[in-house]
Amino acid sequence: MGSSTVKPLDVLVVGGGATGCGVALDAACRGLSVGLVEREDFSSGTSSRSTKLIHGGVRYLEKAVFNLDYGQLKLVFHALKERKRIIENAPHLCHALPCMTPCFEWFEVVYYWLGLKLYDVVANRHMLHLSRYYSANESVELFPTLARKGHNRSLKGTVVYYDGQMNDSRLNVGLACTAALAGAAVLNHAEVISFIKDDLTGRIIGARVRDNLSGKVFDTYAKVVVNAAGPFCDALRQMADKDASPMICPSSGVHVVLPDYYSPEGMGLIVPKTKDGRVVFMLPWLGRTIAGTTDSNTAITMLPEPHEDEIQFILDAICDYLSVKVRRSDVLSAWSGIRPLAVDPSAKNTESISRDHVVLEDFPGLITITGGKWTTYRSMAEDVVNAAVKSGKLKPSNGCLTGRVPLVGGDGWDPSSFTELAQNFVRMKKTHAGRVHLSHAYGTLAHRVAAIAQNENLGKRLAHGYPFLEAEVAYCARQEYCESAVDFIARRSRLAFLDTDAAGRALPRVIEIMAAEHAWDRRRRREELRQGREFLETFKSSKNAQFHDGKHL
Repeated sequence: MGSSTVKPLDVLVVGGGATGCGVALDAACRGLSVGLVEREDFSSGTSSRSTKLIHGGVRYLEKAVFNLDYGQLKLVFHALKERKRIIENAPHLCHALPCMTPCFEWFEVVYYWLGLKLYDVVANRHMLHLSRYYSANESVELFPTLARKGHNRSLKGTVVYYDGQMNDSRLNVGLACTAALAGAAVLNHAEVISFIKDDLTGRIIGARVRDNLSGKVFDTYAKVVVNAAGPFCDALRQMADKDASPMICPSSGVHVVLPDYYSPEGMGLIVPKTKDGRVVFMLPWLGRTIAGTTDSNTAITMLPEPHEDEIQFILDAICDYLSVKVRRSDVLSAWSGIRPLAVDPSAKNTESISRDHVVLEDFPGLITITGGKWTTYRSMAEDVVNAAVKSGKLKPSNGCLTGRVPLVGGDGWDPSSFTELAQNFVRMKKTHAGRVHLSHAYGTLAHRVAAIAQNENLGKRLAHGYPFLEAEVAYCARQEYCESAVDFIARRSRLAFLDTDAAGRALPRVIEIMAAEHAWDRRRRREELRQGREFLETFKSSKNAQFHDGKHL
């Protein structure tokens, strides 16, 4: 990573979320010299706290039709194309998910059927599967907990359509690892503390970086610096120019995780418009049910926490559509993520708040990218690298290639790959769930994890009822830049997101294995335990709920 004024990097990316890692991969694939620094971990911010959907945006399509807005239609068309690309480039981490939309009026049946058929038409050759109508009886067979009655209306049927689903943080870590394989130097737990400017022109020509693990400080020089810090991008812009006007309008999105029995394994439930105009969904994810979401103003913090009333709002909203009562005590985990909605600082009115992305160079040498969504990370990165090439007069060896670059573990993978694990590893013969989990999490590299499990006596599960193996901790520490216990429980495995209490119970063993890998002393182990517990307290399982006098705070 250390570069000099004589031989600067072409691009230095600040921020290791989906967009930052996407930029690093794109630039490296164009033959540019690339560095990336991330102050926490890859995907530790918004990118690991998403809805886990790769979607074209059914709501944007509705807006496009009613407002005859060609711009919105283009957004949907573009997102559907990108959706297919992500699924093709990381097939082990993504799949098509059928989503059911309940209809309690015949008008709704016609409206949603036509709307979702239009979604199929706009997707065209990028379509996953055709949408279709199911009667009330068929629907309840497919989704047993679906209510037949709601608000004194009876269920007339449902329309099922398809969107993509992913394991967001593993996809993000996969981007970082693929960028490194393409030649980028990527470093997590490294924070930009100031920018270096050219004395004559005032242009930003690099950054002073502190390695937060070792405490070492170093300077790195680059022809262009990319600010991909998500909700924190204003803090970086103000580091460059203290008078920079803010361009982030932060919004908090809360999700809760419930046991698997709330939703069938292969079917989600999405209500595009509740009585107060919000979107409500319940989706099966990694063997549990994820429900959400909220959209409220929030402060920008490193560890956002969901409020008890937001959790209750989600539980009440999904209750309207289910035949079973959803209890607060069923919540296995609840978390909050900050959406960095972008306001173009040069625009005059607040209507310019955008779900689309904004790329701008409002300080010479510093290109900021913000807004957008997970689904379009790749094309956002392409726009940024194009802007960087122009700004730094860079000389790429070729154009953008990332539309067809498989992520590490995705090349040559297919859904039956897990059978090879059973054939080649004694330890994997007994456990079907474990084989499938490894194959989906690590793709074609799953055999390496299985080999560690078998040869190094790390074949035990980390938590009862979950497929995560001790061997994964060792593998991720060696191969996936896993530098802290939280990196593992939250982002290499998803245990913290799926079941906060189970993650807390697994924490000491995770630290024990990582300590052996990274030669941690007793002080560091104690610090990891403290940080792990502090992190898990921001995930509000029912045990972490804030009760007061028998009521929620």
